[in-house]
Amino acid sequence: MPDAGSGEFVRAWIDGWVVSRGAADPTGEPWGWTIDVGQSRHVRRHVLPDPTETAVRKVADGTGVPWTWLKLFAEDDEVRPWVGPGWRFGPPGFLMTCPLAAERPAVPAGYTVTTWARGGVTRVLVRDADGCFAARGQIARGSRSGASAVADQIETAPEHRRRGLGGLVMRTLQNAAHEAGARTGVLVGTTEGRALYASLGWTTRSPMASLWYEPTADAGE
Repeated sequence: MPDAGSGEFVRAWIDGWVVSRGAADPTGEPWGWTIDVGQSRHVRRHVLPDPTETAVRKVADGTGVPWTWLKLFAEDDEVRPWVGPGWRFGPPGFLMTCPLAAERPAVPAGYTVTTWARGGVTRVLVRDADGCFAARGQIARGSRSGASAVADQIETAPEHRRRGLGGLVMRTLQNAAHEAGARTGVLVGTTEGRALYASLGWTTRSPMASLWYEPTADAGE
């Protein structure tokens, strides 16, 4: 179940996510927000922080554009009966938050870290001794107040996992956001990432169902 007040964190996540991904400003709706993303497999998304059956059915039934996404802050099993044919569920997500503080993470031997910022987004790249990609991530301050920052697209190459690089990326991003004035970190993590973030002090606030509209997929089933 979502925490009380998780809607505030959802809005903070949206504010940072649109900066991180270069998406359009969110448009307010009676049930949440609509965001134009503009990608071939992610045309737009509807975000419902407190989904009800009535609202979800209305949005889902009114969707006719393939690769429109729904982000529903509830368990998959709760919302699954509310959508009809053509809706595909992706892996579940988890809305998480963390108080930000100054951090000086140690870099494991054999790796280097490069950090840069552009357009309100700070990026971290970790490379091995040969200069090859090992891990990355980015963080963006919210477009409204800047008091929160959203960690996004955290990735570690399979051959470099279990070496502390995910924690290195996160702590470096968290420190950068804190230095820029943000005090709360927000993210939506995967089931796999949730354990890492929890070990770094992140708290789960709500589950998130993630689904997209792909009606042509039904023809092959």
